[in-house]
Amino acid sequence: MFPKGIKRNGQAGKNSVEWTSKYGSVVTAAWDIATSDGMNEKGLVANLLWLVESKYPEPYNSGNVKYLAISLWAQFVLDNFATVSEAVEYFKKGEVEVLTDFIAGTEEYGTMHLSLSDATGDNAIFEYINGKLDIHHSKDYTVMTNSPPFKEQLTLYSYWKNIPGTIMLPGTNKAPDRFVRGTFYINAIPKTDETRLAISSVFSVIRNISVPLGFTTPNEPNISSTRWRSVSDQKNLVYYFETATTPNTFWVDFSKIDFSETANVKKLSADNNQTYAGDASGLFINTDAFKFQSVGE
Repeated sequence: MFPKGIKRNGQAGKNSVEWTSKYGSVVTAAWDIATSDGMNEKGLVANLLWLVESKYPEPYNSGNVKYLAISLWAQFVLDNFATVSEAVEYFKKGEVEVLTDFIAGTEEYGTMHLSLSDATGDNAIFEYINGKLDIHHSKDYTVMTNSPPFKEQLTLYSYWKNIPGTIMLPGTNKAPDRFVRGTFYINAIPKTDETRLAISSVFSVIRNISVPLGFTTPNEPNISSTRWRSVSDQKNLVYYFETATTPNTFWVDFSKIDFSETANVKKLSADNNQTYAGDASGLFINTDAFKFQSVGE
């Protein structure tokens, strides 16, 4: 749990962007070096996923550009924007660019794309392709998986949408197949204002397109075990979460959280098979904020 009012640096060397968070957020930290998933107090949701085709800008080519480490990409958005449109308009200006590096302690180069959604139902996908930022912005873009780039995912779906999903769907664990299945099922499940049923239905779709625990494909980091799943209720501001190694779903109710500037950073550990069930809002403990990985670190 991050309160608002936190001063941050983009951790990207010289010309790093600096800001003070406008909004508090609840996030999922990957390896305690990056924000990979979360929702802020305005209902803006950010999700990072692996995209091996990503290629980021060459750094420091322009003195007018500020830089942001990929570890902070999702957090920067959650800290600064209330809606997808705000974020899209900001990044279109080209004033800030994302830089990446090897993930600490590994030989994997961090290549991610970012999806955003908000309480109005708006969505956008941000991808760095050939050194330039591509933004796909539409309320229709409700599913994103890993490879290929989103433009190609849409092309693949244009083929499959002509084949009745109740008769045949692609069934492998590859990202294009998961994209097709996710898009079919998210549009096939009943639309309802019954919150419990809606949350359960969305979780069921995500589970259907998850990669089974224990399954990995050598040299393909975009095909590896799903480690967690989250669903965000952006109207009621509740963040639902489950890890792949425990049997229960738990959630965080934002109405029970103090996001004021005087509040503490708090943490709920889920890295050692800890088991929670139901409302876990009161189980967070005060902690020092994790350190975001810097580019070149």
